[in-house]
Amino acid sequence: MRQSEFLNVVMPFKDKLYRLAKRLLVSTEEAEDATQEILLKLWSKNEMIGSYKNVEAFAMTMTKNFCLDRLKSRQAGNLKLVHSNYGETGTPLQKQVEVKDSALWVQKIMVELPEQQKMVLQLRDVEEYDYDEIAEMLDMKPSTVRVALSRARKTVREKLMQKHSYGIG
Repeated sequence: MRQSEFLNVVMPFKDKLYRLAKRLLVSTEEAEDATQEILLKLWSKNEMIGSYKNVEAFAMTMTKNFCLDRLKSRQAGNLKLVHSNYGETGTPLQKQVEVKDSALWVQKIMVELPEQQKMVLQLRDVEEYDYDEIAEMLDMKPSTVRVALSRARKTVREKLMQKHSYGIG
């Protein structure tokens, strides 16, 4: 595969690779390094890349595995998830503060989720993959993906409601 073909195949989803790496590794620099490593690995497999049924799913799986290996190697017990696609321009300040506070609580709650639920929630609700794609990436059955997502959402919803109802901090 020529370089231009490779770029046309891989570059449309490179930002998704970065966001997944950032979600898992937290550090911007580490996420950038991980994304670069994955792109280099994909380039080294460039001759075989056309044979993959879903190159994007393959790359996301590589990214997930690479990041998890990196986390295991440094034994990072303080995994923190960060996502900042919340809020709208032009909303009143009070609403912006509430949205930011809720987003921070969702992050805190997600940290406590089991690894599988974190991944499913990230891939489905943030990256907007469908169940079959997630199942392929995580080597799971689509029904298992649905159950994990349902449990993750339920946990986040219950803990968020608990926080808002009781003001627990």
